[in-house]
Formats: sequence, C-alpha cells, structure tokens
Amino acid sequence: MRSRSSSRHPETHRSTRIGWLRAAVMGANDGVVSTSSLILGVAAAGADAKAILIAGVAGLVAGAASMAAGEYVSVSSQSDTEMADLARESEELASEPAHEHAEMVAIYVGRGLDPDLADLVATQLTVHDALGAHARDELGISDTSTARPLQAALTSAATFSVGAALPLLVVLMAPGNRLAWAVAGATLLFLAVLGAASALAGGARIFSATFRVVFWGALAMAVTAGIGALFGGAA
Repeated sequence: MRSRSSSRHPETHRSTRIGWLRAAVMGANDGVVSTSSLILGVAAAGADAKAILIAGVAGLVAGAASMAAGEYVSVSSQSDTEMADLARESEELASEPAHEHAEMVAIYVGRGLDPDLADLVATQLTVHDALGAHARDELGISDTSTARPLQAALTSAATFSVGAALPLLVVLMAPGNRLAWAVAGATLLFLAVLGAASALAGGARIFSATFRVVFWGALAMAVTAGIGALFGGAA
C-alpha cells in the first residue's frame, strides 16, 4: 500500500506569476518596440548616428519613468478598489450576516453543490475566515490576483530599460549605412526571444505568443519609419 506522501506529485501553477509576468512582458516589449521605432523614425528622417543615439537614450529614460509611473498609478487604482470592496464586505458581514450567508450558499449552489452541502460549506468557511471566503468567492479577490503597485512599477521600469538598451547597443555597433536595417532585424529577433520566453514562463503556446509580439512590433516600426521618412523628405 502506497503512503499518502508517496502518492503526491509536485504541481506547478503559473497563475501565481500573473502579476509580475504581465508587467515584465509589457515593460520589455514596450522598451524594445518603442525605442527601436524611435530610432528608425529618426534615422529615416535623415539624422546622423549621434542624434539617433541621443534620441534613443532619451526614449529609454522617459519610457522607463513613464512605465513606472503608469503602472504604479493604474495598479494603485485597482488596489484602492479592492480595499474599498473588502471594507464594504466587512461591514456587511457585521451588519447582515444572514444575508451574506445566503449569498455564499447561492454561489456554491450555482457551482454545482446541493443546497444542504452548500449551506454546510458556507457555514464552515465563514467560521474559518468569513472575509477571506467572501473576497475569494463573491468578489473574485485572491492572493494571486491582488494588486501590488510597487512590484508592478519596479518590474515594468526595469524590464523596459533592459528592452530599450538592446536596440541602443545595436546602434553603437552597427555601421552607419546599415544602422536602420540592423536595428530592425535585431529588434525582430529580440521580440521573438521575448515572445518565446514569456510563453514558456506562462505555460502558453510558443508560436502564437511569438508571432503576436513580432507582428505588432514590426508594424509599429514600419509605421514610425514611414512617418520619419515622410517628414524627413519634406524638410
């Protein structure tokens, strides 16, 4: 007879990575795409290598700061909403416990439990942790989805900086007459690696994730380069 411990198997759930993975992928993708697009737009307008590099560095600094501020503000708004919902739920549990219990029973019945079992589950979970049970099952707030503003801000700023630094390195190494092609080609390679890495980290399909990242990055670079060429030719 196998023991209970020997029958267990390790489980890996990637949903715990949602918070930082979303911020990391978005930051790195924006860093690569926005900086590469900026470089190509400036290059297409006829700027020299020094001006292109300055524009790219400025884009890195401004973009990282913007990403950090944007993530912090947006995720803080989510956190404020969650805290407000929890506070309201706590008040309702104190003032209308019977009504809140009936809500939980209805939720569990809707998920497939018979009424008696649903009533028992709701009672036991309320005794164990009433607010936690209502947060999870009524409001949809859990530890894995809880907003973490500072984590999102720092992750986005750091990954944006790393992503933006990659095309800048290409600018430093590529010859002037082939700079635009080198940046475009290297960017598509960076985006493909990023898409595959994010798919592996999140347990998603590699091809679809990679194609999605590369396609939209290529489109952004093409549009920006076209605008740069248009204004450069008109100057």
